[in-house]
Amino acid sequence: MVVSQLFFETQLGVCGIEWSDTAVTRFRLPDGKAALEATEVPTWVEVLKERVQRHLAGDFQDFTDAPFDYARVSSFQRAVYEAALTVKAGTTRTYGWLASAIGQPVAVSRAVGTALGQNPWPLLVPCHRFVSAGGKMTGFSAPGGIKTKLRLLALEGAELFAE
Repeated sequence: MVVSQLFFETQLGVCGIEWSDTAVTRFRLPDGKAALEATEVPTWVEVLKERVQRHLAGDFQDFTDAPFDYARVSSFQRAVYEAALTVKAGTTRTYGWLASAIGQPVAVSRAVGTALGQNPWPLLVPCHRFVSAGGKMTGFSAPGGIKTKLRLLALEGAELFAE
């Protein structure tokens, strides 16, 4: 499978999209790389890029219709990511809520957190919108860690509480 990539400027910094012929294989939040335009970008990738730029500029987008390459993840991860897509901008939920949303007991919260930490599409699949049961900001595996998570939540207008 041939994978192409596009790095582009956003309000948050340079993001990247990787894709195959039919689906998004990976999304990258800013990590200090310079923007690099791909030579041939399919229309659907260009539209997704523009939607990401709008989202990070405050015009929040719903990415549930993005063509994710779910063949790259386990069935458990897919269930977690599909349920995560239902949580809209400006909202946070707990890992336990997400476990329940996929028909699992709250005790599966750690596995849910692990799946979110392996999310190949951060921002598009909004893993940043999940917090611990006490509302604590826990790990975020994308570049910038919890600082990036907090920036995304603040951008989306989520109500954040000091510890």
